[in-house]
Amino acid sequence: MQRRTLGLALPLLASLLSQSLAAATRIEVYKTPTCGCCGKWVEHLRANGFEPLVKDVSSTTEYQARYGVPDKMKSCHTAVVNGYTIEGHVPAADIERLLKERPKAKGLAAPGMPAGSPGMDSAHHPAYAVMLFDANGKTSVYHEYPAE
Repeated sequence: MQRRTLGLALPLLASLLSQSLAAATRIEVYKTPTCGCCGKWVEHLRANGFEPLVKDVSSTTEYQARYGVPDKMKSCHTAVVNGYTIEGHVPAADIERLLKERPKAKGLAAPGMPAGSPGMDSAHHPAYAVMLFDANGKTSVYHEYPAE
């Protein structure tokens, strides 16, 4: 009797494991070809289970406008994942949280290029915040990172 139960459970277990090991979440990244920090951020995403599809563009301005990035939230690259815009050096953990919680928002931004954020290697790590923004440009703090 136990052998039959095990025989029925193994295919189910294999199916569950294959689902958990399914393809990483695809994220489209628009960046300029010469931006080294953007490339480091893409590697950060890859190391954290995302599947970046990098599109080198001459300027990210068009994509920032297309995906609704408010002027005060702009940075050096723009990404799109599951209907959300990600602007700048947003840590993968914040993107994962966004995709899990699914707030009513346009996206996340790490405005400017904060030292110490993923891809922005620096000996000095001042505090910075990842911001949530909506389609009207309203922003709120999503996650604060302390100085290190």
